[in-house]
Amino acid sequence: MGRLVRIWRYPVKSLLGEELDGAEVTERGIAGDRTHALIDAETGKLCSAKNPRLWASLLTLNGVDALHACDDELSRAVGRRVRLVTEAPGGVTLDRARPDEILARGLEAEVGFDVSRVAPGTFFDFAPLHIITSATVDHLKIKDIIRYRPNLVLDLGLSETDLTGKMLHIGESLLVRVIVPTPRCAIPTLAHGELPRDLEALRVPSQHNRLPVLDLGSLACVGVYAEVIRPGPVRVGDAVRVVAH
Repeated sequence: MGRLVRIWRYPVKSLLGEELDGAEVTERGIAGDRTHALIDAETGKLCSAKNPRLWASLLTLNGVDALHACDDELSRAVGRRVRLVTEAPGGVTLDRARPDEILARGLEAEVGFDVSRVAPGTFFDFAPLHIITSATVDHLKIKDIIRYRPNLVLDLGLSETDLTGKMLHIGESLLVRVIVPTPRCAIPTLAHGELPRDLEALRVPSQHNRLPVLDLGSLACVGVYAEVIRPGPVRVGDAVRVVAH
């Protein structure tokens, strides 16, 4: 038995989010999470801090405030023409800098990119929930958990490998299934609001928490992706149980 200790949502992809005392969790994840994104007017790609040389500044902006800003204001803030959208254009992609090259050459270096697509009809990278447990925080000695942008933080003595494939019952009714460990990109290394850059936020999991992810090989991971099996409300302090499949 564990408990839910923190809840976050991020209204705009790659912008700062907000911490909550409670939230409604739907099949699409936490209500209000990643409902919007910025599109680069020049390339048509999703603006993502996974490409830090171009979009690191996104993590200095508050996603809640951005919802009330016009495109001109947002463009001035990030230094490129962007537009705020509520639906992902068909076939839209984003650039993901290769994390191992970032570690080897630094955040300002020219590094290789992989082109990724978001989950169809959403702005999620893979699944609607991202969960981190206290076991992971302790194992990796994480100081600033917000760098890893979780939705739910659980005080639970199980690692990613222990959770993968299992069901979690959270609060009175929420039921989620853990799918796969979450591979990390350059985002944790970037300045988040007042937090400075920190390459160790990627280097430590790269050295001490490389896990198999689907058919992608062994990757630096922090947390897990999960899908919602049965929606329900949650609040900080709710009980968390690992249940049978």
